[in-house]
Amino acid sequence: MKTLAFVLIAAAPLLVGADDSFMIRGAVVHPVSSPAIENGSILVRDGKIVGVGKNLSVPKGVRVIEAKGMHVYPGMIDSATEMGLSEISAVRETVDTGELGKFNPQLRAEIAINPASEHIPVTRANGITTVISLPMGAGGEMRIMRNGGGSIITGQAALVHLDGWTWEDMDVKSDAGMAMRFPTILSASRRSADLPASMRGPNFEEAKKNYETQIRELKDFFEEARRYQKAKASGVPINPDLKFEAMLPVLEGKVPLLAVTSKERAIRDAVKFAEEEKVKLVIANPRELGAMGPELKAKNIPVILGPTLAEPQKADDPYDAAYTLPEEFYKAGVKFAFGSFDNQFSRDLPYQAATAVAFGLPYDEALKAITLNPAEIWGVADRIGSIEEGKWADLMMTDGDPLETKTQVKQLFIKGKAVDLDNKQHKLYEKYLSRP
Repeated sequence: MKTLAFVLIAAAPLLVGADDSFMIRGAVVHPVSSPAIENGSILVRDGKIVGVGKNLSVPKGVRVIEAKGMHVYPGMIDSATEMGLSEISAVRETVDTGELGKFNPQLRAEIAINPASEHIPVTRANGITTVISLPMGAGGEMRIMRNGGGSIITGQAALVHLDGWTWEDMDVKSDAGMAMRFPTILSASRRSADLPASMRGPNFEEAKKNYETQIRELKDFFEEARRYQKAKASGVPINPDLKFEAMLPVLEGKVPLLAVTSKERAIRDAVKFAEEEKVKLVIANPRELGAMGPELKAKNIPVILGPTLAEPQKADDPYDAAYTLPEEFYKAGVKFAFGSFDNQFSRDLPYQAATAVAFGLPYDEALKAITLNPAEIWGVADRIGSIEEGKWADLMMTDGDPLETKTQVKQLFIKGKAVDLDNKQHKLYEKYLSRP
């Protein structure tokens, strides 16, 4: 009995690690960080990649996944969603993104994430293994236009895996960025002249006044946060303030501000503000670049681009303004990643990148913008974003190019664990396909 007990105890680590230890053999491996490997192999042990290349020997006891004819890519990363925070946008009780107050840096998206969200399996079925979950809050642009209201600093964005029983299981980086809507001048357009007065938004003078008020409030908040930082550093006993505590990593340059700005002028203002406050900055969802390219490149400010499959922002913009925007940022030398900025179409992330390719963006850059670039922007390139030794085995196995709509994801691994690709939409498809 003692001998049997010893054998079971000794074997336990092997049994526990059996599901996340394997070798993929015979596939075309696309590391992203280096050229593709024909007839390549990937060795995974305890959820991490320990070998990549050709003719790797199979360790004794390791299961082999034969993948001849398949392609293996790193799992894709969506750099802007409300994943796990919003289920049905029209049903208030299922949305956990809005809070009262203009400054809520203490709010953490990660702890509010629902791991059972139906959006999660739908999204990962298309090869997306990791997302940024943004606490962008309710109200939106129209509310801000009308009265200058809405949150400015909305909380801490979290980088999470799309698998896990709890938010702790899903965690990659809980404080990836401090989300904010950077103030901008939003006035009614000519096209709104036929709308009721309550829906038109302010005129330019009112919009400018709202903007100046918000900028002043934002600067005052940062000043208060810095006073708190200095008081705490001095050793003087102070009452803890959760809002200012949450701002300390931002003021120390450890966490970037993730500033949602759409227009060139707003980007310029956000860059100026970050420089004055000496904080790191990531620009989110810009709809135009203008003359800001050289400055963003010189100051090493990365960008999260929104959907390319979008209408022009202004009536006189070219029809392909959104399609060609990624190429503009690429030519300017600005590092960027793609974000869907919603949940419903997060699964279309690779096709957003593909549209940019059709309008001038080099293919390799589009692929990096949904894999390695976001990993570098969020400071986790040592763990995810490419197929390299020492990184987590976040892998997708496909029957072709993932940027092509006809390509199917055959298997998906998150930290070496095979993830179920079934989802609500697939079940509905099967249900109505067999309808009498």
